[in-house]
Amino acid sequence: MNEVLKTIKNRRSVRHYSSEQICQESLDLILDAGGYAPSAHNQQTWHFTVIQNQKLLEHINETVRREMAGSEVEWIRKMGSNPDFLVTYNAPTLIIVSGRTDGIAWAADCAAAIQNMLLAAESLDIGSVWLGLLRFFFEEKKNKDLLGIPDGYEPYYGVSFGYKVKDKIPVVPKRNLDVVNYIR
Repeated sequence: MNEVLKTIKNRRSVRHYSSEQICQESLDLILDAGGYAPSAHNQQTWHFTVIQNQKLLEHINETVRREMAGSEVEWIRKMGSNPDFLVTYNAPTLIIVSGRTDGIAWAADCAAAIQNMLLAAESLDIGSVWLGLLRFFFEEKKNKDLLGIPDGYEPYYGVSFGYKVKDKIPVVPKRNLDVVNYIR
């Protein structure tokens, strides 16, 4: 099997990280991969905010947990009520991907950039997880300002990155392969 397909099949959502910060060279390669994602009409509508400041990561985790605890959705409220829950899973690096909202398909562009970054990280033996619950942090404008997100951009999702704790890597979940039909 070629290396690209092997990387795709080996990638997992990692939720356990060592405290060691990923090296700048690897971070640059991950960001570069994001910038090479396909985008509608080559508009390249993404913007990447890299957060490695521990105090800001703690603030994000506390804010998200507090907002989740007040959710009307039971499973979200339950997660947010857990004092040990960290939306970033204690990863030393968080990348927020924002999209320029005047783009033709900015959300799809950002999703493609995130997928490229996830695969690049796996190819470098760096763990990652796509974070949907960060939306609780993005809801307040002051938090967007805190992150330095440029005017005209909307935060889409975040991704945690860090070196994997080797004995905590998830096993391959069963894949649903019965999702194809052919019209020939």
